Amino acid sequence: MKIRHTRGRGPVVLCAALGLTAAGLAVVPSLANATPRSEDVAQTASDSPMLAQSHLARGLSTKLGGATAGSYVDDATGRLVVTVTNATAAESVRAAGAQPRTVSRSGGDLKKVMAALKRDATVPGTAWAADPKTDQVVLSVDRTVTGARLAKVKKAAAKHGAAVRLSHVGGKFRPLTAGGEAIWTDGGRCSLGFNVKKGSDYYFLTAGHCTAIGKSWSATQGGTPLGDTVDGTFPGHDYGLVKYASAPSDTKGVVSLYGKGEQDITGAGEAVVGQTVTRSGSTTQVHDGKVTALDQTVNYQEGSVSGLIQTTVCAEPGDSGGSLFAGDKALGLTSGGSGDCTSGGETFFQPVGPALEAFGAELY
Repeated sequence: MKIRHTRGRGPVVLCAALGLTAAGLAVVPSLANATPRSEDVAQTASDSPMLAQSHLARGLSTKLGGATAGSYVDDATGRLVVTVTNATAAESVRAAGAQPRTVSRSGGDLKKVMAALKRDATVPGTAWAADPKTDQVVLSVDRTVTGARLAKVKKAAAKHGAAVRLSHVGGKFRPLTAGGEAIWTDGGRCSLGFNVKKGSDYYFLTAGHCTAIGKSWSATQGGTPLGDTVDGTFPGHDYGLVKYASAPSDTKGVVSLYGKGEQDITGAGEAVVGQTVTRSGSTTQVHDGKVTALDQTVNYQEGSVSGLIQTTVCAEPGDSGGSLFAGDKALGLTSGGSGDCTSGGETFFQPVGPALEAFGAELY
């Protein structure tokens, strides 16, 4: 099911949502005026080096093109490591202040492998992305891939030898829609991601598989309407846009830290492999983890979604649409994953940048 719904856009501005509405909530006025905690300020400050590494990684990726297979932050040193396939590229990386690592497979090689997997291994319950740390494509299969489907996937992987690493996941890849206190619609419950605006109108971002299940959203089940879905895409991508229904007394862009204050969001960032990130969602609240892959493709039962951020952050049903961030930078919207916050798991996020671009919106 792929939806894109667009309705007329009237002069409506942000309402003051309930304090526990969602992950990246527009808080009630009393909370919106709260003083940021000192630890929140420290978190923003400590993220500055990571933001610089994100910009450096993006710049080197553009400059090196096919001569790199990606980059990551080294856990031991905290330095940005950039994979390269030749000495000239290595010199460029050193000159930029990053650490080069020579690999045998280029980014172009890994993209060809992923294109072949899309053709040969697209079955529900599979996912793949390039791993710059090992210079391989990691092909993950969840517990639902068995019998003939598993044999098909293994055959597809075997064609590429050491370029593909098969990984078995104990849970089931699924969008994390049902359950939890959050934004409610007739079709289910989700979490709010980030507040955005277009011109003088105010909206919020959430997952596209959330906006696919309902039009009108409220902060409590059957409560006063919070806003209406105006746009969304799923599968393919996983982002949706809801327009607020009433005027605000404050227009802060913050993420709820559930009893530990709020994190101000000042802009959008881009994730880096190895980066420590935080997720806030209405079911499991706040959890941390690391980015393990970019440009991830996941084959849900409902269809394929590409370009996702893969992380070790846990999530559960009801967290869908919630905020992924690092310090004061918005990174993504919770899409889906496997596992839970008791046994652990992995979670995929729709990058926020493409969502902002698709909707012509900006964070505030």
